[in-house]
Amino acid sequence: MAEVKREVFGRMPPEEGGGEVEKFVLQSDSVRVEILSLGCIIAALETKGRDGRFADIVLGFDTLEGYTRKHPFFGAVVGRVANRIAKGRFSVEGKEYQLFLNNGPNSLHGGAKGFDKVLWSPQVVPNGVCFFRLSPDGEEGYPGELKVWVTYTLHGSELAINYRAQSSKTTPVNLTNHAYFNLAGQGSPDIYDHEISIAADSYLPVDDTKIPTGEVAAVQGTAFDLRQPVELGKHLRKFHLDGFDHNFCLPPGRARRLVARARHPPTGRTVEVHSTQPGLQFYTGNNLDGSLKGKGAATYPKHSAFCLETQHWPDAVNQDLHFFEGFLMVND
Repeated sequence: MAEVKREVFGRMPPEEGGGEVEKFVLQSDSVRVEILSLGCIIAALETKGRDGRFADIVLGFDTLEGYTRKHPFFGAVVGRVANRIAKGRFSVEGKEYQLFLNNGPNSLHGGAKGFDKVLWSPQVVPNGVCFFRLSPDGEEGYPGELKVWVTYTLHGSELAINYRAQSSKTTPVNLTNHAYFNLAGQGSPDIYDHEISIAADSYLPVDDTKIPTGEVAAVQGTAFDLRQPVELGKHLRKFHLDGFDHNFCLPPGRARRLVARARHPPTGRTVEVHSTQPGLQFYTGNNLDGSLKGKGAATYPKHSAFCLETQHWPDAVNQDLHFFEGFLMVND
C-alpha cells in the first residue's frame, strides 16, 4: 500500500485564472513521488541508491512559478497529441484541421496551450490519484469534446500511469509523460555514465524538422541499435551523435511488456519502462542549455537528463497505414 497525501502547492497567476494547484505525494517504502494538478506534472521522484539513500531523479522546479514560465515540458502529461504533427495539419473524415505551429513548421505536444499547461481535477484513489480534464471541442484546433483521465498509482517500486480518453468526434489522441531523468540525481551535470537499452528492432529516421521520413529502418548495425545496454557517453562519441530524439518502434502487440531500461552503475539505480504503446521517443536533453534554474538552484545543461516517452508514432495521423495502425483515433 502507498500512502497518499495532498497539499496546496500554489495558485495560478490571475491571467491564468488564479486556480489552486495541489500537490499529491505518493509514498512507499522504496519510492516517493510528487505530482501536481497542473499538467499532471511529476515534480519529484525519489528512489534509493545501493547506499540506501534517497535521491530525486527527475528535473523540475521548487515552486509553481517555475512551471508557469516557459520550460521544456518537465514531468508533464502532453497532449492532445504528443510529439510532432507535420505542418500542424491533418484531415479526419474528409475535413482538414490546422493547428498552432509551435515547433518550427510543426505542431508539438498539443500546441500553444496543451495539456501540460492546464489545471486538472484530481481525485484520490487507492494508492494514487486520478486527474480528469474536459478538453472543449476545437481546443487548439482539434475536433471533438475530449474527456481525459490520467491515473497515477504506486505499488512498491512501480509507478504506473494509465491514460483513458473519450471524444464526441473522431480525433487523434496521443498521450505521454515527459519526465526528464537523471539517475545520479537531478542537478547532476550529465547522463554519460548511464547505461541505456531499448527493445526495438527498428526506428523512424526523421527530416531536419524531426518529422518521420516514412521509412521504418532496421537498427541492426546502426547507432540506433540499443537492444543491448550501451554506456551513453561512449556510444554518442563512437557514432559522432549530438544526441537522440527519435522514435523507436516497439514489438507489436497490446500487452504490457518491458520496452526500455536505464541503469546508473555508480549508484545502482535502475529504471525499467513497461508499456502497451507501439513507440518510444528516446530524447537525451539535446536542447537543455543551462539557462533554467531548477530544484535546489540546479542548472540543467545539455545532456543532463533523458526522456523515455511511450507513445504512438510521430505524425501518425499523416503517415502511411503502417504508421496509422499504431495510432489512436477515438470517438464516443
